[in-house]
Amino acid sequence: MKKLTHLMAATALTATAAMPAMAEKWDMPMAYAATNFHSEVGANFANCVTEGSGGAIEIVTHPSGSLFAGNEIMRAVQTGQTNIGERLLSAHQNENPIYGVDSIPFLVSSFDEHEALWKIAQPAVKKALKEDNLHYLYSVPWPPQGLYFNKEVNSVEDLKGIKFRSYSTATARMAELTGMLPVQVEAAELSQALATGVAESFISSGATGYDRKVWEHLTHFYEVDAWLPRNAVFVNMDAWNGLDDAAKGVMTDCAAKAAEEGLTRSKEYTQFTLDGLKEGGMTVTRAGDQLVGELQAIGETMTQEWLETAGDEGSAIVDTYKNQ
Repeated sequence: MKKLTHLMAATALTATAAMPAMAEKWDMPMAYAATNFHSEVGANFANCVTEGSGGAIEIVTHPSGSLFAGNEIMRAVQTGQTNIGERLLSAHQNENPIYGVDSIPFLVSSFDEHEALWKIAQPAVKKALKEDNLHYLYSVPWPPQGLYFNKEVNSVEDLKGIKFRSYSTATARMAELTGMLPVQVEAAELSQALATGVAESFISSGATGYDRKVWEHLTHFYEVDAWLPRNAVFVNMDAWNGLDDAAKGVMTDCAAKAAEEGLTRSKEYTQFTLDGLKEGGMTVTRAGDQLVGELQAIGETMTQEWLETAGDEGSAIVDTYKNQ
């Protein structure tokens, strides 16, 4: 009986050794529609990791807030409810001002300017994420931000009383300073908010408006190039530390490819989506000089407020950018 028991144990051990290691499934919540370029880049990144790891890590994306709502994603990853996620960083400026460095009004207005700023700011953002138990993988900028309305707008005076969809400290503050009424609405809820009149206006790129077919509810898009916010992909720090060097290498390499692909896609998507808004029937034009001038004055107020809250670290980033 002893011999039989030993034989059975040895057979079990041999069978276990012959089996491949169980694949880890990582669910990746994302706030934007599956057809949005951020989500498509994220899906490509997930496939890259799955293939590059030989299936040891299978990343499955969940776009359009289907797993966690946009405002729940960062917390879900921080606390280990999920291992990886994508989130608009500036939406968490109220938790750490450094997360809003990409949304300082009119500090940058083009991709080249934004990339120069991000190169300077990225170490501070990585540090902030690490303090929040998150490992930074990559980020991708949105196209320059413009203003959506359901009427012609020529000055800040025309904005008073409009219900304005906000998604961050910066957008809520812009609403307050222009006399609009800020309403917190996540991207996945935007179409419904516009259809029901909960929101009548918002600031975003042409990409969001195109993805959500906002021409069904709004009439005008004004290019103001206010800022270029970023979506970042990050991993729970404990999950990251639990990976072996090979897996970390695969994920890092795939992240670098995603960042490059995302920047290219964002640039290409800019004009494509503006053309799409026009085809949908919207008036798409650059904002007039009066409106731009008044918004820039408001932007200066917001910049000073951000610098006060961001302290020496924030001031150093902006000074380095301006003096390079």
